[in-house]
Amino acid sequence: MYAFRYQRPSSVEAALELVSSDEEAKYLAGGMTLIPALKHRLASPSTLIDIARIPSLHVCERIGTAAGVVWRLGAALRHVEVAQHAGLAGDLPALTRLAAGIGDPQVRARGTIGGSVANNDPAADYPSSLLALGAVVVTDRRRLAAEDFFQGMFTTALEEREMIVAVEFPLPRRAAYAKFPHPATGYAMAGVFVAEHQDGSWRVAVTGVGAGVFRWEAAEAAIAAGDPVPSLERDDLMEDMHAPGAYRAHLASVMLAKARSQLSTGV
Repeated sequence: MYAFRYQRPSSVEAALELVSSDEEAKYLAGGMTLIPALKHRLASPSTLIDIARIPSLHVCERIGTAAGVVWRLGAALRHVEVAQHAGLAGDLPALTRLAAGIGDPQVRARGTIGGSVANNDPAADYPSSLLALGAVVVTDRRRLAAEDFFQGMFTTALEEREMIVAVEFPLPRRAAYAKFPHPATGYAMAGVFVAEHQDGSWRVAVTGVGAGVFRWEAAEAAIAAGDPVPSLERDDLMEDMHAPGAYRAHLASVMLAKARSQLSTGV
């Protein structure tokens, strides 16, 4: 690990001031990705700006907007806080159950929703919920629809030193998430989030299968029409030592069926 300075600002404004004066500084939230990168000398920031205890980044509130009711989740909310939030569980249980299944207890106790979204790991859970629910990523500069935010493996629309401050989730009619987890890491080898929106439209988002999270539009159309869901076909299926692409595509079909059964049973 290389030497670095450590700063712990008490506000978003203070954090932005610190990062604006140091081009090699990095934000630190849960540290689930950054700390291992530091340990293996894959990153060498001059300063770590710890934003994990900034109060405004810990909100979890139900708010009314011109477009309807949304849940606003601060970027520093830890997975365990999302999983155990009673109000959120009442309105959006698919999201709290997703959070409860991330990694292991140690990861859930430290990892944050903002860090997961910013990292955009192709096998992470949260990106599928943002894409399926039509969430908005709120930064210190702008608001980004999930479809514009996620741009490929470990790639997002975030600009240099831009900070995620919250994620806003509109309420669907119903939603569910099912994943086949890697037995060691808990990452999704295939995860499918399905949501029926207030206007009756459907969204299906898949993680762990391709080069990044994506919408399964053929499945959306089939569900809306009441037709059988076709097999998943893509050119960027993930291939590794754990599973070939064709197997992951099959798993996506199985996980979609499981998620849809949760929709109908409420389990």
